[in-house]
Amino acid sequence: MLSSYPWWWLALPLLLLPVWWHRQKRQRLKAEPLATARFLPPAAPEQLRVWQWRDKLLLLVRCLLLVTLIAWLAATIFPWRGDTVMIDAGADKTWAEQQIAAAGFNTSARIDLPPNPLAWLRANERNWRPTARLLIVARADQIAMPARVPQFSHQLELRTANAPVIPVAPSTPAARVTPPGAPASPQTATTHHIVLTAPAARLPAWQSLFAAFDVAGNAATRHQFTAEPDAGTTLIVWDTPATSPAANWRGPHWWIAPAAAAGFTELASATKLTINGIQLRYVDSPRGRLWTSDAFPPRDADTARALYEAWQLLSAAPAPAYATPSQTFSAARSALPAITNAKSAYWLALALLALFILERTLTHARRN
Repeated sequence: MLSSYPWWWLALPLLLLPVWWHRQKRQRLKAEPLATARFLPPAAPEQLRVWQWRDKLLLLVRCLLLVTLIAWLAATIFPWRGDTVMIDAGADKTWAEQQIAAAGFNTSARIDLPPNPLAWLRANERNWRPTARLLIVARADQIAMPARVPQFSHQLELRTANAPVIPVAPSTPAARVTPPGAPASPQTATTHHIVLTAPAARLPAWQSLFAAFDVAGNAATRHQFTAEPDAGTTLIVWDTPATSPAANWRGPHWWIAPAAAAGFTELASATKLTINGIQLRYVDSPRGRLWTSDAFPPRDADTARALYEAWQLLSAAPAPAYATPSQTFSAARSALPAITNAKSAYWLALALLALFILERTLTHARRN
């Protein structure tokens, strides 16, 4: 069973309530001394309330009733979201705020734009209340145009614009040397040109990092160091606090060490992002997307591994062939689609009703 709201399972300690209630009923009856019995020798009361078979069965039914109720709450979908804005993390922040204000979503909740947002929204639209409105603010190349016009039960407004990010030049295959006598492998490695500027004390740490990247890539990628940016440059690493990069240097991504961050005034308005335990700050600029983190350069193998995994998660997906333009999708469906991952809630509701009837019957039988 797939649980839509698994936090309901934290209510399982409520099962102690019926157990405590039945334990209370096993206590001895309270005995009050009579005035005429003061001359008799004291004796402890022997009258006890003994559990009958129906009490044990009633306890079991009540526990099952609570478990079924918690399971039903955990599996059932309740619409709880209101007006929501889904924002592309790579979109220009100033432009995004302007679009949100123009659409009247200033006070609405905000969430990160999920991958393939139109399909994701169609599958999760049941989480929004019927009166909720939706707004997507993203770069134009982030949402592929669907083959059919999607239909939603809520009004959805899509606003897209080109982000000021320099496109990544296509990588070139690197030549591989085959040892004598070894069979030729059809796999070719993808070479990423890296511009690395760092003092001699930290240069080995950066070189070891990208050497580890090559090993982790299983020979599918190779990183080659160059002195200046070229058409194949995918990353510029800047770790020299005393100097500044040339004005004509451009690259899709920049890794800036904390000691050298003072030379990049754009980082004052950077956005914070935590991925795989690595805290990063980034901002888009005419020179490319600037990244900085206290993990630059990594000081141990665990940090290097975490940085590699985080960088893989940040790898941008290829732009779709046909991007979806800005448009508004009116509410075209009168009912939500079938919830495929919550069908178990139907039989849970029936089981809950049956247990409730059985519990009331046993309670009435015990009283009589």
